[in-house]
Amino acid sequence: MAISAVRIDERVAGVEVTDAELIVRLRDGCRLAAPLDWFPRLKSATPAERANWEAAAAGLGIHWPDIDEDIGVAGLLRASAPEAA
Repeated sequence: MAISAVRIDERVAGVEVTDAELIVRLRDGCRLAAPLDWFPRLKSATPAERANWEAAAAGLGIHWPDIDEDIGVAGLLRASAPEAA
């Protein structure tokens, strides 16, 4: 039986900010979601400001120029990882 390698690419492919969550899609297909309460600047931003994002740090981060907010993928991955027992 052949085992195919899983390709991991933690660079940002897409971002959505709802009234409740920050949702980040990575290039490898992973979807990360975090409560918007964790990000006060994003929570208080307008929908237009939330929608105006750009990839930063070679795709390993997200920057919102209108509100000067930066969030790294590594932090989101750590926050979404299950806690060790």
